[in-house]
Amino acid sequence: MAEDEIPESDRRTRRRETPEERADRRWTELIQEIRVAQTGVQILLGFLLTVVFTPHFQSLEQTDKTIYLVTVVLGSLATGALIGPVAFHRIVSGRRIKPQAVVWASRLTFLGLILLLATLVSALFLILRVATHDGYVPWLVSGVVAWYLVCWFGLPLWARFRYTNGDGLSSDE
Repeated sequence: MAEDEIPESDRRTRRRETPEERADRRWTELIQEIRVAQTGVQILLGFLLTVVFTPHFQSLEQTDKTIYLVTVVLGSLATGALIGPVAFHRIVSGRRIKPQAVVWASRLTFLGLILLLATLVSALFLILRVATHDGYVPWLVSGVVAWYLVCWFGLPLWARFRYTNGDGLSSDE
């Protein structure tokens, strides 16, 4: 029997897994990734939420207060996006759409990482502005942004293109 005659549900990937097994594996991997980012963003947001109640907050310049508000909103959005996959899974669980749920959860996670990046940059900018009032702060923050971009996106994309062929499979498979 030719491969194209095998029903889609019975086809196996190069890893010898069905679409359902692949979705289960990808979901497990995604949840492990989310745990790392979720913990960081929740701790960061928790600290950010307490700043407004400190005596020093009232003496900040309006520009710094605005940066703070933007940072808190970004942190809240990142938290929502990174917790979203859990709620998504809970709501669709048992509906036999795990492959689609994994795709949407992955998209939410990626969006959450982008928002986390923006939150970290904004928080760093605010802290360095308040701590130093120096003109080099934007340059320092730009250097950190470049570092985040290299670590979070540059290296993974380089490895993806370097070690896989166009279909996402390892070039040695």
